[in-house]
Amino acid sequence: MFGGFGLYCDGVMFGLIADDRLYFKVDDGNRADYVEAGTGPFTYDGRGNPIAMSYYEVPDRVFAATEALAAWAEKALAAARRSKAPKTSGRKTAARRS
Repeated sequence: MFGGFGLYCDGVMFGLIADDRLYFKVDDGNRADYVEAGTGPFTYDGRGNPIAMSYYEVPDRVFAATEALAAWAEKALAAARRSKAPKTSGRKTAARRS
């Protein structure tokens, strides 16, 4: 798929390893942690154009600290689960409330 390895928990991909680097799934709930740490997304060449995925590189300081790594992995798993959650439109939600 991307020339690396996927990390899964309960059938949900929350991380990947590519080019000897660890990346975790991000969304609005945890992206700021990665931006603040100065890391960016996993990218690949898509027919001459770089494509950024929603997986950001885990900072070295986090990778080196077991407890921090576990906490970031939990946040990545939560982001992955949110991305797999069924999407509902406002119309269906409003119909259920009435």
